[in-house]
Formats: sequence, C-alpha cells, structure tokens
Amino acid sequence: MDRRSSLARSVRSKTVGVLGGMGPDATADFMSRVIRATPADKDQDHLRMLIDNNPHVPNRQEALLRGGADPGPALAAMARGLAAAGADFLVMPCNTAHAFADAITAAVDIPLVSIIDVTVEACGDAAAIGVLATDGCLSSGVFQEALAGRAVLPSDAETRALMRLITHIKAGDTGPEIVAGMRELAESLVARGAEVIVAGCTEIPLVLDAGMLDVPLVSSTDALARATVAMALSA
Repeated sequence: MDRRSSLARSVRSKTVGVLGGMGPDATADFMSRVIRATPADKDQDHLRMLIDNNPHVPNRQEALLRGGADPGPALAAMARGLAAAGADFLVMPCNTAHAFADAITAAVDIPLVSIIDVTVEACGDAAAIGVLATDGCLSSGVFQEALAGRAVLPSDAETRALMRLITHIKAGDTGPEIVAGMRELAESLVARGAEVIVAGCTEIPLVLDAGMLDVPLVSSTDALARATVAMALSA
C-alpha cells in the first residue's frame, strides 16, 4: 500500500460507535480484535472508535427471564449519545443485548451492525450449528430465528453450566478449569451432530479458541470485528 492510498483510506473511514460494557472484558477484547483485523501500517490507518463502556445497563438475563428492568432505554440513550458524538454506525459486542436491538434502531438514524447476523453468516452453509449462548439469549430466540432450523442447542443442564462458567469469566476467572468446562460443553454439541460451534456470548472467546475443537469455531466477537472493519472501510 502506498502512502497516498493509506492516507486516503484513513480519512474516508467511518467512525464506529460501540455500545459496550456488557461485559467490560468482552468489550476490550472486541476492540483488540478490531485493531488486529484492520489493515494498518501506522496509527492513522486505524479506525476511530467511540466507545460507551457502560456496565450499568440493566441485566439482560434478568429482563428476559425474570421480568427485570428493561435494558432498552439505557441502550437507546447510549445509541443517541454515540450518534451525537459523530458515530456513523453502531456495533454492540453482546449477543444477548440484541434481543433489545429494536430499541436501538428506533432511537437513531444510523445503522446497527447485528452481531447475530454476521455470526450466522460466518457459519456458511453448515447444516447443524451448535450454539453456546446465555440462557437469556436462547430464550429470546435470536439465534434460532437467524439459523432457521439449523441450531443445535445445549440442554437446560448444559445451559446452567454455561452460565456458571460465564459468571466466572465475568469475574476475571479464565483459568484451566473454566477452559476445560467450556470445551466440554462445545464437544457435547459436536457429539450431537454440530458441524460448527458458535461462541454466541462474547465472554466465551476469552477462554475458547478455534484450535481446541475438531470442528470450526465461529467467534461472534471475531465475526463482529471483521464486519466492523469492513463497514468502516466501505465507500
């Protein structure tokens, strides 16, 4: 890449607005993956990212499963703030929060790149796709609808085990026992016929890597990072 094309690209790139903090480690991981996915030779080649890292958004699981406080108003307020600050489009590195995506898109005139859609697209034509996601995310049906009959879901007991692991990860525990537990859950879906495993919670890629499984692993964080870069650099 010559200097002029690099400079032109950096000037033309769109500003990314990130609805983050759900959770903070997952948001930081997403930003790191965006940086690694960006073709850049110097600082000025990278994307401008406006990040509202708001861990005080009401609990998505509580809202979806137990009638807790609605996260929609907080997410809408975050979206409006990012749009007012100059974001050209929005991303949200939290799969479960996409159950409330309508509140975001109704609040602003800029697009929201859906982590659900780009993750499903990254799965290609696989006929059976194992989905590791929170109980709230699964109850909302966002992945099941997008996968149109191709989803292989964990049992209720496996989902409870997954939630315990995610709770540990959110608390900063990414040790060998957590890694082994996550791998075991993924392998259970493979044993039931899954040809691809979706890490459908952005905490999962903090402990589960593609090389750990005998089938492809689609990280929703990676899928969104790649889509973010593509959107930002598009004409």
